[in-house]
Amino acid sequence: MNVDTRTVPARKAWVEQIMGMPISIHLRGEAALTQDGERAVAEAYAVLREMDRIFSTYRDDSDLMRLRREEVEVGAVSPLVKEALAIGERAERDTLGAFTTLLPTGEGDLAFDPTGLVKGWAVDRAAEALLVLPGTSSCINAGGDLLIVPGAGLPLDGAGSIAWRVGIENPRDRSLIASTVSLMHGAVATSGTAARGAHLFDPRTGEMVGRGGSVTVVGPTLLWADVWATALFVGDAQTADAFARSAPDYLSTVL
Repeated sequence: MNVDTRTVPARKAWVEQIMGMPISIHLRGEAALTQDGERAVAEAYAVLREMDRIFSTYRDDSDLMRLRREEVEVGAVSPLVKEALAIGERAERDTLGAFTTLLPTGEGDLAFDPTGLVKGWAVDRAAEALLVLPGTSSCINAGGDLLIVPGAGLPLDGAGSIAWRVGIENPRDRSLIASTVSLMHGAVATSGTAARGAHLFDPRTGEMVGRGGSVTVVGPTLLWADVWATALFVGDAQTADAFARSAPDYLSTVL
């Protein structure tokens, strides 16, 4: 008789409502049930709340909204705002204009709104607090987009690694899983209209994109996986060519 002596890693999950969405943090491994794990998760959530304080379009006191009302200049707010401007410029350039941080305000004009990159960027930054956890794999899930990071001493693949099985939703029937991805580390981001309707802006036409379907991108960071998922859903064949040239470490799935 063969006996499977492998042990199931300890696990624990937390969830908080930040940026207008549930953001859950899952730990699997040595630190999942320890005080070190609790402290690392608390630090990760603190980073997410700080990013919300800086960039929220729903808070009148956010750095972004104060800047948009011209109450302050860029130099007087968090340096992360200037960094977001630079990331947005690079994203617009790399995607040939399919991604933009100039979005409609609802008042008939366009204003700086890095919402499309802040969520992924915030998760990437928050995950740094979890990298120190020995023998522990962490997953941050922000409204369905997620990042998996292996902690200190945990192999990236092979024996001893911890894999997460990620389901990709069928955009035409959200009760079904269209495909799955097994990851030990990396990000998965999906853009489309199934969950929120026509909310993605095409800067080249000046209109929201209302067609069905979705694009999922898998790669090293959630920031760029999310940027490219949005750009590929909004864009065209030229965008797909730019993706192939500019993001060789990322893979896309169109549904």
